[in-house]
Amino acid sequence: MTLPSIANPDLAPLFDNRPRWNQADYRRGGFHNFHTTARYAMSLRAPRVLPLRKQIDWTIGERPEVARYLAMPHFSAFVVVRDDRILYERYAPDFGPERPHPIMSITKTTLNLMLGRAVGDGLVNLDERVGTYLPEIGTGYADATVKAVADMNVCNDNIFDPLFLSVSRYDEEAVTGWRLPREGAKERTYRSFVCGITGGDLTNRTGHALYKTGNPDVIGWIIERASGRALRDWLIEIVEAAGLEGCFHVICDREGVPLVGGGACLTARDLARHGLLFARNGEGIDGRRVGDATFIEDARRNPGPPMPKPRDWMRYSRMVTTDGTWLGHGGYGGQYMLANPDTGTVVVYFGVIENTSAPDPDPNFQGPLVKMMAELAAE
Repeated sequence: MTLPSIANPDLAPLFDNRPRWNQADYRRGGFHNFHTTARYAMSLRAPRVLPLRKQIDWTIGERPEVARYLAMPHFSAFVVVRDDRILYERYAPDFGPERPHPIMSITKTTLNLMLGRAVGDGLVNLDERVGTYLPEIGTGYADATVKAVADMNVCNDNIFDPLFLSVSRYDEEAVTGWRLPREGAKERTYRSFVCGITGGDLTNRTGHALYKTGNPDVIGWIIERASGRALRDWLIEIVEAAGLEGCFHVICDREGVPLVGGGACLTARDLARHGLLFARNGEGIDGRRVGDATFIEDARRNPGPPMPKPRDWMRYSRMVTTDGTWLGHGGYGGQYMLANPDTGTVVVYFGVIENTSAPDPDPNFQGPLVKMMAELAAE
């Protein structure tokens, strides 16, 4: 007897071209359990942990600009860490310090550390064409420089679609197991998807950063190809240098290639530990160095193009965003991590925006949030 099956209800699109975990009514639960939702994932853990001791300043939570975000219905977690001290932390009733949360595009910050080491070791030249390292890459990236890709400064046909309406975005998520493939579509690998991105004149003439979801995975592939080391090994070094206490969960494609553009899940404290790598200019626990101090400093002092208005006061630079003082990144749905190397402070915010699109570039949400976090980190 043949037993019939049904499409996995978490991953099958319902409406608005979204799977159930990313529907507004299900998104909070989907985000809080995302590390167990995608079809392909790996988990990494450090043998030694950076201990964090509490030295709470309760006045942080009393500030009106902080209290506003802690009172929002989408709030999940907020942590302020300096060196090895927790200055403040707060969690929603349905969340907690042991719970992993998707950090989405904040995952891209791992690439700043990897690329900095690869450049510092002479393995990668920022001014070289992508096609030199990846001869099989398509026209969307072949003639772009490595630096242009890392600065989100390339114009090609890979369109960032926060509304999830395009067939391209559908196929991209299916490759990484965030949803099921379209009916009858062949399951692909992420690198075959990236190779299929096309383009003509790749020069960015907009005057602002062009956010492309394929860029980080091109950079990761270049690092892997130039170094002869798997991305998994690079990530293990970062996890161990950060001294993460819990697991670093990261989504993969069906071949096991990590989604470094937006696939990691961490606790808020562990994301703060990761951010401390930037606050210490690439130095981890026990003197382990995973980033290049010169590269990190150059990212904030000589940044790439500005973000589109109204966030043009921050710039995109080598897989991080910056205002010239702090380094950070946002994540789809309501996440942000910000590190200030001048003060050694990291601020982390987790949230789950429960509207239709959950847009991370929403100026009414992210702009004021980042400014609040930057002010805290600067003190």
